[in-house]
Amino acid sequence: MSDFILKSFEHVQIKGGDDNYAAFVSLKYIVGAMKYKMRDAKWTNRNIMLCKKKNDTKLKGENNMKTKSLGNWIPTPKFEDYKEIFKGHFEMERREDGVLFVCMHTCGGEVQWNAELHRAIWQLFRTIGSDPENEVLIFTAKGNNWMQGFDTASWAQIEDPNHGGNQEKATYENMFYDGRQMLISLIHDIEFPTICAFPGFGFHSEIGLCMDIAICSDDAIIIDNHYGYGLVPGDGIHSCFMELCGLRRGTYAMWMGEMIDAKKALDWGMVSEIVPKDNLITRAYEIADRLMSQPRHTRRITTQVFRRKWKQRIVDDLDGAFGMEMYVDLAVEERHSDEKMEAIIEKEERFAFLKEGRQDGMKFEAE
Repeated sequence: MSDFILKSFEHVQIKGGDDNYAAFVSLKYIVGAMKYKMRDAKWTNRNIMLCKKKNDTKLKGENNMKTKSLGNWIPTPKFEDYKEIFKGHFEMERREDGVLFVCMHTCGGEVQWNAELHRAIWQLFRTIGSDPENEVLIFTAKGNNWMQGFDTASWAQIEDPNHGGNQEKATYENMFYDGRQMLISLIHDIEFPTICAFPGFGFHSEIGLCMDIAICSDDAIIIDNHYGYGLVPGDGIHSCFMELCGLRRGTYAMWMGEMIDAKKALDWGMVSEIVPKDNLITRAYEIADRLMSQPRHTRRITTQVFRRKWKQRIVDDLDGAFGMEMYVDLAVEERHSDEKMEAIIEKEERFAFLKEGRQDGMKFEAE
């Protein structure tokens, strides 16, 4: 570099005049260009050395450099692993083509709504959504009903100070966080189509009705009785009912705790189809076969097109309404109580059938 500059100066006589000045300016630009060239060469050599050190890169010619990635792929969830992890709340099967069957249960029987399941649902949705081997989800509940009872002991352990609970902590950790994530993970984290097979009677129907396709048994009864229980219906059930039924019908059903039978659910657009109870799961698989008839990218992108309205509804409605429900829970110290549930059942004849088949962890402990 220095020899080049000296030799260049021998040809430049700065004695005044335009020619000599032009030569000087030209030399100035030549020197600047050489500096940049040296700097680039320095950084190129540095990068080559880094690649050699970290990845044992072999250079084959000046312009044929092959490198390895500096990162690594994180393993995705494996079906056999999470099938075992979640077996306390869900029974699972998966066909070779990726159609995943998930059945909620409590101790191998009908679902008794509990805090552990309340959390496990979103953990499951997030996990299966992260497994690229899954292509379609069929989601249902064990037994004759979707959900018809509380495991009060479970809720007392997180809400009731007399049973080791802390309601202020539970209001965020177990209610606001877990409750919101159930629908957020369903709508946002599962990229493939979801099918709900809704059997019999059930509250917290939003978990199923917010899926891409919902079919129900011919004896299905959908209800939200948050208000009758002393709670604000702001945990996502409001989004579900108002989106599917319309504002007038949806809010009236929640105010009154209306029992919506299968025919009315179909007429109102809450479900896609009514199926004889014994054929519910068979029909769900038939629908899954139809969805699997098209290529993976077509199936998954169609899911996102159809799901945009749900995504917008969740963004607009969920967080604020859930926060308002939690405010009332703290203000009136409302808790999930089996005694209150039993009082409602005794008072309202329409709930008499719920007396059968309900089990409660606190009663088991007392016995």
